[in-house]
Amino acid sequence: MQYLKRLAFYPLVLLFLHSILAYHLTQGFSAPLRILALALAAAGYLYYNISPAAKQPKASSRSQSILIGGCELIAASGFFLAAQIVLYACIGFSRLEVKTSVLAANAVFSAVFIVVLLFSGMIRVAATSKQLGAVPRIAMFLVWWVPIVNIAVLWNVWKTARDEYRFLRGKRLLNEGRRADEICKTRYPLLMVHGVFFRDWKHFNYWGRIPKELIANGAQVFYGNHNSALAVEQSGEELKARILEITRGTGCEKVHIIAHSKGGLDARYAVSRLGMDAHVASLTTVNTPHRGTPLAEKLLSLAPDKLAAAVGRQYGKIFAKLGDDECDFLGSVNGLTPEVCGKLNEIMPDKEGVLYQSVGSMMRAASGAGPPLNAGYAIIKPMGGDNDGLVCTDSMAWGECLGILRPQGKRGISHGDMIDLTRKNVPGFDVCEFYVRLAADLKEKGL
Repeated sequence: MQYLKRLAFYPLVLLFLHSILAYHLTQGFSAPLRILALALAAAGYLYYNISPAAKQPKASSRSQSILIGGCELIAASGFFLAAQIVLYACIGFSRLEVKTSVLAANAVFSAVFIVVLLFSGMIRVAATSKQLGAVPRIAMFLVWWVPIVNIAVLWNVWKTARDEYRFLRGKRLLNEGRRADEICKTRYPLLMVHGVFFRDWKHFNYWGRIPKELIANGAQVFYGNHNSALAVEQSGEELKARILEITRGTGCEKVHIIAHSKGGLDARYAVSRLGMDAHVASLTTVNTPHRGTPLAEKLLSLAPDKLAAAVGRQYGKIFAKLGDDECDFLGSVNGLTPEVCGKLNEIMPDKEGVLYQSVGSMMRAASGAGPPLNAGYAIIKPMGGDNDGLVCTDSMAWGECLGILRPQGKRGISHGDMIDLTRKNVPGFDVCEFYVRLAADLKEKGL
């Protein structure tokens, strides 16, 4: 029905686009009637340009309605251009006697207002799409006038925006349908623990869109708030302080830890060595190098000591300004080598009463991620096999392994994809829904 409502405007828009030709061909009718018809067509064109898409269901936000409207205008501009070509071909094969000057003026008039529709659509998409990259955004404004090339670029833009709208609308419908169930309202709150070389910043969430989705489904979410680069032992101490702060401040007895990358090692140390097993109900590690990563070993072996020390000092200066109380860049990298992780595993036994579970992912090619993960994948692949750009899949399992995610297609799921780092939708993998299911499973277990 929505498509029918939109198509109802197409005859009016077509009439307006060919106003000059229509006025010329209807000379047998009275002038006021012709002018009235063209005025109605102009009003229809204007309304369609302002509100191209049919009224969207409540499952769509204002920005999503603008987005799908932009898709409609881009597609419609292509349709009207094709219609103009067909019309002129029909006139050429028919016996209609139309002055060349009329046809030329009509063609220019029609082309101008088709371009207006196209630019209106491109601006809407560029302003509201969160999945469209910088290159296609710029390209569509640069090559819109280049035949063949513009079709390829605009098709990619249209498809990306359309898929984004469908994804967002589906998510909104899903969450509205289960909101009352609060499927992520676990017995204990969730503590999200970041990996190495990142912080928990207010304006750039390490976990991307994931926390918002968890909260929308009833979860109570906290963050580790620990320094970005320290040895596992020191990070573990910081997490201990944070766990105690949460339990004392909220009155909850325990927390569920969801930890990514090195954060999984830090959390295991706090649980196993620092007595936090009494305050942790479960520990879920995500793409954690439990047995180390050969990438860390490779980088340390290639970098001269002076260079490594200089990089560490510079890193410390930068992150001190960003909130780190202290930094140990080299200690963090060294703590991820297979040798050091092996020694840590010997002194970090699993504690009874804590649910240990893990999950991992893998890329399928270096092209599946941007730098530095694409380079990391290429380095690790011949040394350790399948990996996510930083960690081998063989190193990710600990406790109850929930599996290694291997979606269809050439892309795969990178180390960054598992925390929604780029906020890009991965075909075949809904990262936010994955974490919602993690929390829902904890709730179903009574935790």
